[in-house]
Amino acid sequence: MSRSPDPVRCLPASRPLHARMRVVGDKSISHRALILAALADGVTEIEGLLQSADVLSTQAVLQAMGVQIITTGEYTSVTGRGSFENFTEPNGVLDAGNSGTTARLMAGLLAATPFFSVLSGDTSLRRRPMDRVTMPLRTMGATMDGREGGRFLPLAFRGRKLHGVTYELPIASAQVKSALLLAGLSAQGESRIVEPRPTRDHTERMMTAFGVEMSRDKERIALPGPQMLHTPGHLNIPGDFSAAAFFLTAAALVPDSEVTVEGVGINPGRIGLLEILSAMGGKWSVDRVRLSAGEPVGDVTVRYAPLRGVEVGPEQVPAAIDELPLFALLGASAHGISTLRGAEELRVKESDRIRTTLTLLRSLGVEVTELADGWAISGPQRIHGGCVETKGDHRIAMTAAIASLIGEGPVTIDDAASVDISFPTFFAVLEMLYKA
Repeated sequence: MSRSPDPVRCLPASRPLHARMRVVGDKSISHRALILAALADGVTEIEGLLQSADVLSTQAVLQAMGVQIITTGEYTSVTGRGSFENFTEPNGVLDAGNSGTTARLMAGLLAATPFFSVLSGDTSLRRRPMDRVTMPLRTMGATMDGREGGRFLPLAFRGRKLHGVTYELPIASAQVKSALLLAGLSAQGESRIVEPRPTRDHTERMMTAFGVEMSRDKERIALPGPQMLHTPGHLNIPGDFSAAAFFLTAAALVPDSEVTVEGVGINPGRIGLLEILSAMGGKWSVDRVRLSAGEPVGDVTVRYAPLRGVEVGPEQVPAAIDELPLFALLGASAHGISTLRGAEELRVKESDRIRTTLTLLRSLGVEVTELADGWAISGPQRIHGGCVETKGDHRIAMTAAIASLIGEGPVTIDDAASVDISFPTFFAVLEMLYKA
């Protein structure tokens, strides 16, 4: 089994999985480290920056705005511009590729830069909604236009001075929150953001590392502006929990297995899958907890245990949003009914991730019920071999590979190259797990 742009054939596990491993740097934190380092004064050395297609899209956009970024081995050096005014006007369209994080976070930055810019992306990204970002930015005084009045990329910005506002997010979204916080760094007056439910707080933690002052009171974040950022000198990116989750799920599913992922981020806003696994009767533990770049990090171990079906509701979705396809796979193996509700956000990911997740399972012989905001799966069910169409969605490709471990035959994945978006070495790591 090897990584290739062609279809990849994955095999069932022939024995229990036992391994200690590390995974790539956290994708969400990598984006934010690059953007804030570009805004700060001085040079920031980032260790363990994820070298994936999505993160490289953010890097390329910043470089097109005059930011010097040099990677040597595990270290990436970013020479910050010091303020919004010191970025240079790009001479072409800024390409976010397939990265929704790049598009939404950079919108917050571009709205405040004193020049004209155009932001676009690939065919998939141009179908994803941007109005959830453009609407609140306009309340801050931002000037922009795009397809359907700014609902879709490309977006054209005429950067200008912004002013602080109080904005209540209609949908819990860490990306929208982050875009508003980035814009708030340049705004006159205080920016207040109210969340309907807490979302991952990587931006707030990273901003604090760069000397930004802000406060939080329950669901409300207050950021006085304008503020200057100061480099912390060195940042170490934790391992990506969303990447680790695939191998931890494998341990939960393959009898008599035990897998430990070392140095992985355990931010409470990211480890919802572990809480779901607990409710299903799964066994996991965390050791050697420490801080890295303001983020809690630990060694996470999952051991095989029989699972039972559970219901996951809207309040649990934000902390497990990227891992919900794995919850579907766990549900297919659990005793009883596993239900997901309140996950409408999955409809506007790299694919309609509710539909592609259920199509994956159906192609492997699993009966599922699609709901408007989730699904219902009665288990346990047998996983057959088969062919999986990923729709170019990296998380569907990786979920299919994990499904193969408990299947009754090989699983063929049509687009293995899609994993480059978040985890370029995924298949190599999976192959090591087979052999460990």
